Amino acid sequence: MLRGPCRLFRVSVAPVAALAVALVSSLSRCSLLEPEDRVVSPLSPYFGTKTRYEDANPGLLPDPEAPRRDPQLLEETCIPVQLVALIRHGTRYPTTKQIRKLRQLHGLLQARGPGDDRIRAAGGGDLGAVLANWPLWYADWMDGQLVEKGRQDMRQLALRLASLFPVLFSRENCGRLQLVTSSKHRCVDSGAAFLQGLWQHYHPGLPPPDVADMECGPPRINDKLMRFFDHCEKFLTQVERNATALYHVEAFKTGPEMQNILKKVAGILQVPVNNLNADLIQVAFFTCSFDLAIKGVKSPWCDVFDIDDAKVLEYLNDLKQYWKRGYGYTINSQSSCTLFQDIFQHLDKAVEQKQRIVLS
Repeated sequence: MLRGPCRLFRVSVAPVAALAVALVSSLSRCSLLEPEDRVVSPLSPYFGTKTRYEDANPGLLPDPEAPRRDPQLLEETCIPVQLVALIRHGTRYPTTKQIRKLRQLHGLLQARGPGDDRIRAAGGGDLGAVLANWPLWYADWMDGQLVEKGRQDMRQLALRLASLFPVLFSRENCGRLQLVTSSKHRCVDSGAAFLQGLWQHYHPGLPPPDVADMECGPPRINDKLMRFFDHCEKFLTQVERNATALYHVEAFKTGPEMQNILKKVAGILQVPVNNLNADLIQVAFFTCSFDLAIKGVKSPWCDVFDIDDAKVLEYLNDLKQYWKRGYGYTINSQSSCTLFQDIFQHLDKAVEQKQRIVLS
């Protein structure tokens, strides 16, 4: 099931060829550093959608603007007539909710008294003290907004697609491009950055104008299509507003696997275990990914967890997605039918155009 898409775009050419292509692309986070200077963490494979894009697809490292074609995707005898892409937003800041939880955890570290520094007094390392002095640079205003690297993600994706499908993305076809986005600021901004990438493809070396003045036109906001779950009353009633819908998630948070991590982290940070909970631990874990993605820095938060911890925390995140966005409830997938119908209607139209050409 597709849940939480940001933007949908369609581009087609006149019906003179024989293939319709559908592409689903989900972007995660990328480093600000050059490939040879990349900072890595062994935890990266367990960050889910917060994993840096190049960690999931190392093939982008040599040249993130160069297209890479699967030899079996398009044969020489086939020409694409339509591309439908469902695209996630680029790299973003944490949400205000996440930032406030991190601030709460940071406050616990700074509130430790001299008597809590037993490890340091014994001559050992005190990761809690290091983290207490680690700059907390996130602010509430960031609230999930797109970062500059996220704009770069989108520009580079546009350049790759335009190079991969030059006929579809020719300047002559620019008027056929339809870019639809949700009203979320990170999605609107991602759509604008994608169009800037196309401008760069069409006009190398020229600074892009305002999106409203571009040949392809600005993205069109349609929340009923792109945020279908917010407009499905049955989903809102049975899942989103249902206090018991995530029962299994809450049970896992208080289960032995998570409790073992809570005790371990409390010991490492030298804070009372009763002051910690699964939500704070998960935010600390994801802070490692945010610092890697946005600043290209491996922060001390990455040193709090090992691979076994990461697997448990990845499972916790997957469990939530399963019950709230995946196969846990039938309505989760049913709520996306409007979007799927829209996608396949456009693909069917491309096939019909091709058949008319063959018969004529």
